[in-house]
Amino acid sequence: MTQQRVKEGHQNTLYLLAAVSMVFMTLILAVQPLYLSDQLGLERENAGFVNANVQVLTEVLDLLFVGFMGYLSDRFGRVPLIVLGFVLAGVTSALAPFSGEIGEFLGIGGLTFFYIIRSVSSLGATAVLPQLATLSGDFADRKGRPRLVANAGFMMAFGATLVYAVLMQIPKQVGITVIMLLTSVIALAGAWAAKKFLIDVAPRLGEWKEEDEPPRGEGTPLQRIWQLVRQERGLVLSLLTAFISRNDMVVVGLFLMTWSIYFAPLMGIDLTHAAAQAGLMIGFIGVVVMLSIPVWANIIARFGRIPAIVLGLCLSGIGFCGIGLIMNPFSGWILIPSAILGFGQAGSLLAPQILSMDVAPREMRGTVLGLFNTVGCLGVILFLYVGGMLFDWFGPNMPFVLIGIANLLIMAYGLTLLNPRVVVRENEV
Repeated sequence: MTQQRVKEGHQNTLYLLAAVSMVFMTLILAVQPLYLSDQLGLERENAGFVNANVQVLTEVLDLLFVGFMGYLSDRFGRVPLIVLGFVLAGVTSALAPFSGEIGEFLGIGGLTFFYIIRSVSSLGATAVLPQLATLSGDFADRKGRPRLVANAGFMMAFGATLVYAVLMQIPKQVGITVIMLLTSVIALAGAWAAKKFLIDVAPRLGEWKEEDEPPRGEGTPLQRIWQLVRQERGLVLSLLTAFISRNDMVVVGLFLMTWSIYFAPLMGIDLTHAAAQAGLMIGFIGVVVMLSIPVWANIIARFGRIPAIVLGLCLSGIGFCGIGLIMNPFSGWILIPSAILGFGQAGSLLAPQILSMDVAPREMRGTVLGLFNTVGCLGVILFLYVGGMLFDWFGPNMPFVLIGIANLLIMAYGLTLLNPRVVVRENEV
C-alpha cells in the first residue's frame, strides 16, 4: 500500500464525520420511543421491554459483525467500509418512518418491519463509527493520540448533543416523519464526504514492508489477539470498561426518553413535549460530556490511561446511582447526578479506547478495536435486556442503578492496576 501523508483536511473530515455519524445513530435511537408510541400504538406496559429489545436485536447483529469488520478494515482499509456503511444506513433508514404501512402491505405488521429495518440500518452504522475511531488512532502517534482522539470524541459528543438539544425539538413542529427522513439524508451526505476527503494510512494486514512496524506476535489474527489479552492487563481493563461504558449513553438515551414519555400522562404533559423535554435533559448530559473531553485529554496525557479509566468509572457509577434515586424524570434534582455522569462518561469512553490503540500492533489496530467494540456490544445486549425487564418490573429508575453498580465494580478492578509494578506495554505509533 502506498503510504499517504495525513493532512489537516483529512483530520477535519474525520472530525466532521464523527459528528455526522453520531447525529445519525443518536437520532434513530432518540426518535424510536416516540415513533413506537405515537405511530405504532405501543402501550406503556410493554414499552421498556419492546424498546430495549429493538436495540438488543441491533446489538446482536453488531456483535456478530463488528469484530469481523475490524479485521476487514485491516485487510482492505477503513474508508471503503465507512462509505459502504453510510450508504446502507442511509437507504434503509429512509424506509423506517413508513414501517406501519409497509409492514401491513407485507402482512408482517409494522412493529416486525421496524425491527427488521432498524437491524439492517444498524449494520450500516456498525461499519462506520468503529472505523472512524480506528482512523483517529491511525492518524497520530502515541504522544498525539490523546488530542486527536479527544477531538474526534468531542465531535461525536457534539453530534449526540445536537440531536437531543436541537433536532428532537423539531417533531412537535413538523412531525415525526420529517425528522426520521432526515437521518437518511445525513447518512448519504456522510458517504459522499468519506469517499471524497478521507484516506487510509495504516499498513494492510499481510502486506508488511521493511519501513512499517514489524509484526508483533505469531499466528493468525485471532491467536495474536489472544496473546495480547493474556499479556496486557491494561487491555483487559479496557475491554471491561468497554463492556460497561459503551452502553452507558445508550441506556441514558433509551430509558430516560422512554421513562419521560410514559410518565408524561401522570403529569398532564403532551407526548411530543415530554420527548422534547427529555431530549433537553439528555442533551444536557451530552453538553457535559462534550465540554469534559478536552479536560480528559489533559488528564490522560498527564496522569496516564489507567488512572483516567478508574476516575471515569468512579464518577459514572456515582452519577448512575444518583439518577436511580430520582422518582420524577422532570425534576430539577436530576441535573446533579446527570452532570456527574456526563463528566465520568467522557473519561470512560475516551481513555480505554486510547489505551487499546496504544497496545495494538499497528497493522492489527482495526482487529483489536473490533474486539473492543464486540465486547461493548455484549455489554449493551446484557444491560439493555436486563434493564428493560427492570424498567417494567421494578420501576423506570432501576436500569440506572444496575449500570451504576457495574461501573463501580469494574473500577475496583482498575484500582488493582494502579500498582507501579504493573506495566502496560504501548506502541509508539
